[in-house]
Amino acid sequence: MHTSAARALALRTDGVTYPGSVEHASTVRADLRALLRDCPVADDVILCASELAANAARHSDSRFSGGTFIVRVTVSPGHRAIRVEVEDQGGPWIGAPDESTGHHGLDILRTLAKEWGIDGDHAARTVWARFDWSE
Repeated sequence: MHTSAARALALRTDGVTYPGSVEHASTVRADLRALLRDCPVADDVILCASELAANAARHSDSRFSGGTFIVRVTVSPGHRAIRVEVEDQGGPWIGAPDESTGHHGLDILRTLAKEWGIDGDHAARTVWARFDWSE
């Protein structure tokens, strides 16, 4: 069984794999809270990572039985930057029936992240974001 400290260490290296269901976004938040407890942009990073995890679980093939998504975080204190990425299992992106009344995770990402992007294709997709802070 993973402890928060073990998950934090894993997040710094290879990433942590989570079951592909929306309720695991809360586990992502808890794991990142432990990892980023002294970081000035922790709240922004955690909010965006949680939104990306929920998107992977709602809109990609990660949502199917046995599906997973991976969260990776790279903290660069010397550069005052954090990169977070969520890799899903690809597939066609399934939008909500009425996107106008739904949550807008990518809008949150656009607002809070210094840079962000989407890499990959139908086989696997990674949404990443970079957050910077000053002293």
